[in-house]
Amino acid sequence: MTMTSYERVMTTLNHKNPDRPPINYIATPEMNNKLKKHLKIENQEDLLCYLGADIRYVTPKYAGPKEFIGVPGVTGAGKDFWGVEWKALKNKFGTYNEISYYPLAHVKTVKEVEEYSWPKLDWFDMSHLKDEIKRINDKERRAIMFFAGGAFESPWYMRGLERFLMDLIECPEIVVAISKKVMEFYRERTMRAIEESDGQIDIFYSGGDIGTQRGMMLSPELWRKYIKPQTKELITLFKEMGFKTFYHSCGSIVPVIGDFIEMGLDILDPIQPKAEGMDPNFLKNKFGDRLSFHGGIDEQELLPMGTPQEVEKEVVRIIDILGENGGYIVCSSHAIQPDTPVENALAMFRTAREYRY
Repeated sequence: MTMTSYERVMTTLNHKNPDRPPINYIATPEMNNKLKKHLKIENQEDLLCYLGADIRYVTPKYAGPKEFIGVPGVTGAGKDFWGVEWKALKNKFGTYNEISYYPLAHVKTVKEVEEYSWPKLDWFDMSHLKDEIKRINDKERRAIMFFAGGAFESPWYMRGLERFLMDLIECPEIVVAISKKVMEFYRERTMRAIEESDGQIDIFYSGGDIGTQRGMMLSPELWRKYIKPQTKELITLFKEMGFKTFYHSCGSIVPVIGDFIEMGLDILDPIQPKAEGMDPNFLKNKFGDRLSFHGGIDEQELLPMGTPQEVEKEVVRIIDILGENGGYIVCSSHAIQPDTPVENALAMFRTAREYRY
């Protein structure tokens, strides 16, 4: 029986086998344009349908002061709504935004954090969400996802990573003050999205990279003491309201996966298979009865440097492992980068579309 995208995703997240594994698509703008050009497709929705993507994203519309770009700066150059300034840097494949100014780098007290000019909820308009979701679901119901923020990355973007990590030892009260302010803003913004959309959003995703290739960026103990309480606010609340929850962290985060399950996490992303400890067999065996996985198709070596045949073989292998009894959404282990051959990206999506349980 052929399922709708919504049925396919929800069946999977309830740890049952759907007709085929659900698929999600994330790519850099340059890769997105390469695929459209290769396929002679102009419309983004047509591209998503061609690839077999089952998830759609909705976002607020920025309506705040013009001095800010209105999106988290990693997706656009300029001053973002937190006051972080981003500069576009190019290599031969694409453009990436890097931080050029940390607005809270200078603060020495919690009082200074409290007195900072924080963004306002009214800077974001949600009034379009209900109609937009209706339009998305017009022909086929999709799984709708909304960004619920994070309590680690945005805070260090404002403070500077080195200073923020030192703060965890020297002045953790500053870490907590910044993290709480960011979390509270994102939490209230997400609550407005729920209200304005009449509860039609299905999955709320939060995130913040706490892993590296070899292990966690900070000790599990420091994370649990100073970051976890705010991270939990952006997961547990929405889980208890009946929504599905999703968290993104690149790298190796094995020591705290159990903590995320305890918080009410449904989906862990992006399953970076070459990071230490993030072996799909291990993750499925240890956590697969309590957690679903999103990602897992290697973007470090396989997609940019493998052959289409190698991609096909690996996609089948990963689905066989992570998708046993549901619990897996096929996606690359990071946004597909512009040095990835189009043929490899298409091989990934074609193999996932044709897989049958």
